[in-house]
Amino acid sequence: MGYCGLFLLSCLVWSFLIIGTHQLQSSQTQVLRQLRKHLEYPSQLEIWNNHGMDLCYLSPSAQVNMTCQDNVVTELRIVGDKPAKANNFVAFSIPNQTLSGSFSMDSFVTTLARLTSLRVLSLVSVGIWGPLPGKIHRLSSLEYLDLSSNGLFGSIPPKISTMVKLQTLNLDDNFFNGTVPNSFESLSNLTILSLRNNQLKGPFPSSIQRITTLTDLILSGNDISGKLPNLDRLSKLNVLDLSGNSLDSDLPSMPKGLIMVFVSNNSLSGEIPRQYSQLSQLQHFDMSFNELSGKIPASLLSLPNISYLNLASNMLSGSLPDHLNCGSKLQFVDVSNNRLTGGLPYCLSTESGNRVVKFGGNCLSVDLHNQHAESSCIDVPVKRRQSGAKNIIILVGLIAGILVVIALLAFCLLMVCKRYCSQGISEQHLLHKAAQEKSAAGFSSEILSNARFISEAAKLGIQGLPPCRSFTIAELKEATNNFNNSAILGDGSYGKLYKGTLENGTQVAIRCVPSSKKFSMRNLKLRLDLLAKLRHPHLVCLLGHCIDGGGRDDYRVNKVFLVYEYVSNGNFRAHLSEDNPGKVLNWSERLAVLISVAKAIHFLHTGVIPGFFNNRLKANNILLNEYGIAKLSDYGLSIISEATGNSGEIGEGPKSWQMARLEDDVCSFGFILLESLVGPSVSAKRDMLLLDELASCDSQEGRQKLLSPIVLATCSQESLSIVITITNKCICSESWSRPSFEDILWNLQDGYHGLKADVYCPHMPHGKQLADYPRAVLSVALQQLSSAKFNNYEIHGGICSDGDRLSIAQLLDNTLLISPRVSFYSWGGNALF
Repeated sequence: MGYCGLFLLSCLVWSFLIIGTHQLQSSQTQVLRQLRKHLEYPSQLEIWNNHGMDLCYLSPSAQVNMTCQDNVVTELRIVGDKPAKANNFVAFSIPNQTLSGSFSMDSFVTTLARLTSLRVLSLVSVGIWGPLPGKIHRLSSLEYLDLSSNGLFGSIPPKISTMVKLQTLNLDDNFFNGTVPNSFESLSNLTILSLRNNQLKGPFPSSIQRITTLTDLILSGNDISGKLPNLDRLSKLNVLDLSGNSLDSDLPSMPKGLIMVFVSNNSLSGEIPRQYSQLSQLQHFDMSFNELSGKIPASLLSLPNISYLNLASNMLSGSLPDHLNCGSKLQFVDVSNNRLTGGLPYCLSTESGNRVVKFGGNCLSVDLHNQHAESSCIDVPVKRRQSGAKNIIILVGLIAGILVVIALLAFCLLMVCKRYCSQGISEQHLLHKAAQEKSAAGFSSEILSNARFISEAAKLGIQGLPPCRSFTIAELKEATNNFNNSAILGDGSYGKLYKGTLENGTQVAIRCVPSSKKFSMRNLKLRLDLLAKLRHPHLVCLLGHCIDGGGRDDYRVNKVFLVYEYVSNGNFRAHLSEDNPGKVLNWSERLAVLISVAKAIHFLHTGVIPGFFNNRLKANNILLNEYGIAKLSDYGLSIISEATGNSGEIGEGPKSWQMARLEDDVCSFGFILLESLVGPSVSAKRDMLLLDELASCDSQEGRQKLLSPIVLATCSQESLSIVITITNKCICSESWSRPSFEDILWNLQDGYHGLKADVYCPHMPHGKQLADYPRAVLSVALQQLSSAKFNNYEIHGGICSDGDRLSIAQLLDNTLLISPRVSFYSWGGNALF
């Protein structure tokens, strides 16, 4: 009995150990649920929302399969129902084919990269779209990557070649353009490379013949051109599919281990190499729809394992031997639409059994009603071909002469027109030029010239903003008392800023941008139209503009006035100064502001096409409204300063960065982060001293010495470490190593999450009730956080029981942002929702 009890106890202990061994880490579970949010909650991932279940123990299905090992996810396979179709995909979101316009491929890959032990990743037809970011290489443990049947476009990132453990790479049925990266040769373990049905072009990458581990090479359905190199070095190659390209060389030597070869629908020429008679493993060979000539090698039909041979629609000629012995496994032969003569061997005749043979469109002596006359299959004599070539040369020369005369006439006409039209600039030309200069992505010129595509995310929270309109100079003079000096709010690199009051009582801020060059008014209006498209909850709203032409001359611009909403609660730098104890922000409030601004900058970079960069970021340009919500001002003005010739200063920060790279928004934002940590005194410190001190922040003593006392008193060590790390990356002197704003935003949100573990008490003035805040403010912020999922919730009043002085922005801009689903937050017994 005692032995039996001991045995049962041992089994119980071992069962607990096994369960504990495979229990998925909470951080991995959080990443999976974040991925589900990125993928917009597909039905096949609904079970991931079961908070009481270990996701490692889910039963695999045809749609979802996940494997765990040592508490982490090692394999993730998802098959969706959103394959993008080539006939109507234009590099933007399409309903029922891709995820929505608010989807960010960069953010999605950033989240994926947190699954650091992932060896297998397969995301097929899940609707992801956009350029594949180079940061995919962060999944350094991947051995299998399948992103087929999605809406990925742009170039294949060369950094994939650093994923040296990769054995299978499948990017089929996407919209990648550019060339196949030559750097793939560094993938020393790659066995399967499949890039079928994309829009790749350029020459066949010669480096592929150096990937000696390849077993499957599939590049069909692209526009790869040029010469096909010898592939006999790929001794392990079994499958070669290059069909549907523009290859125009002779057929090269092939490795002897090939089983399947598809090179149809190209422009391959020359004779079929006799070396192909050594392909003893070959089973399926398709060379149809090319320009092959010469005779069909009899040995090709006699290969021991050949079952399918398609040579249709070439220029093959001559006759086949009467006593040809076909391979015993040969089931299908198509030699139709060539220039074959004579009869068919017995093994290809209808009497040979169940073998399918197609031979129409030749000059054979069998089945005459489907054959051409024998004379049409005889080679043209050499002399006749040479005579024809001379005639062609003469014709080409004549056409070239005519074209030169036409070109000279057109040039003269153009010069005449230029004298009368030199003052005008066409709208399409300007938009196309602006798009080329400002865009960060490789979209088509047609899309860029429209300059109007704004993501769905950018539309959230701006429904109540007034439309941008034109103001008269008289309206602005009345609003500012004829631009009286008492109305001046400041004078910066973009000109003077005035406070004004419109006729309807609305307070506005008016920026006067002087012009130092004479540009077309039409040119400037087009640029202002681009600027007016920038609408985001964390951007100061542009209400309108006024162009002072100084007279009736349509081509002279003296001043440009930009009319913005007035933001009354001061700038961020003023709220960092300890000289005003009643206004200084604590650490959580500073993070709330930084997250809001990072969202705004990310929108400027990616939410509108063309993107707006070089926004000359500084703490003075971040304004807070009466509800504590941060708004970025003076954004996007580089396009106006460029038009008016006013370059001005780049930004604020240590002098060593005021040269080539301060135009980088990431670097400028890094100094804002630094100012949030240290305080406004950062701009007065010398650069090298500052960086040395920042490096010492890893220790508690270093933090005590450098960081603001308010920050130290209200932060957590985890939150502080995250923000210090991302700050160091942002202000790195080497621009290539700086993070993207997706990374910055992710880290800031992590920093806020590290500050408060579970329940987030909204910060508001002591005793302030939610009911005191306008419903529009709450509605706008909720829409930012999670789209229309909150529309059915009623907003009730509530008081924060601890009485801390906090801001409503943190409740609305951060609380629900961390959580993948809505939670019911309670303040002293009063429910928010």
